[in-house]
Amino acid sequence: MEFLEVKNLSKIYGKGENQVTALNHVSLTVEKGEFVAIIGSSGSGKSTLLHAIAGVDVPTKGKIYLDGQDIYAGNSEQLAIFRRRQVGLIYQFHNLIPTLNVVENITLPVLMDRRKVNQKRLKDLLELLGLKDRQNHLPNQLSGGQQQRVAIGRALMNAPAVMLADEPTGALDSKNGQEIVRLLKESNQKYGQTLLLVTHDENIALQAERIVTIADGRVVRDSKIKRAQIEDHSTEKRERRAKRP
Repeated sequence: MEFLEVKNLSKIYGKGENQVTALNHVSLTVEKGEFVAIIGSSGSGKSTLLHAIAGVDVPTKGKIYLDGQDIYAGNSEQLAIFRRRQVGLIYQFHNLIPTLNVVENITLPVLMDRRKVNQKRLKDLLELLGLKDRQNHLPNQLSGGQQQRVAIGRALMNAPAVMLADEPTGALDSKNGQEIVRLLKESNQKYGQTLLLVTHDENIALQAERIVTIADGRVVRDSKIKRAQIEDHSTEKRERRAKRP
């Protein structure tokens, strides 16, 4: 079932000689609950695509439908409500409020939306993210990996229809990066949420069910991932390490 549909999407910045085409007639469909990795070189347009889907960066042309709804059809207030309630957005940097503790940071979007905090969901998230013993800590009392877990909890707290992660492991070491991807996959499976993840890391991309490659603002490849590909890639890495002097 097509849950997310991107149709002939274009995004152009600037005018005249300074004009830059970040997205060039991109079309894409994603099924409900699917985990898709979006890869491409720096400046390829992958983050622009993610931000357009999130309702953050208004496209120049084209349409984006989420569960049949044209997300840009309404006014600015309706778009803001869409972002708060339907999208969980995770950035490379945590963007936590330094004066708020873990629980306050996680529940902030719910409170800003003037809604009641679902205490069971909060408890489940703290458990899932391994933050149960850190819930009263401020961001500066947490490691980088723990701060990113809080950012994931904040994105999940509103039970969004789609999770969008823009280089969520970019500021972390390999071990913490792998843990964050594991948590994203676990939340994707547990809550059945559609997950789109932008990354430069091939190992992370291979954890997805599907990889979409962007180049020069266009989709140049769209392929399903088979578990055998991951195993072959892991074997190749081990053989390369074994050959090192």
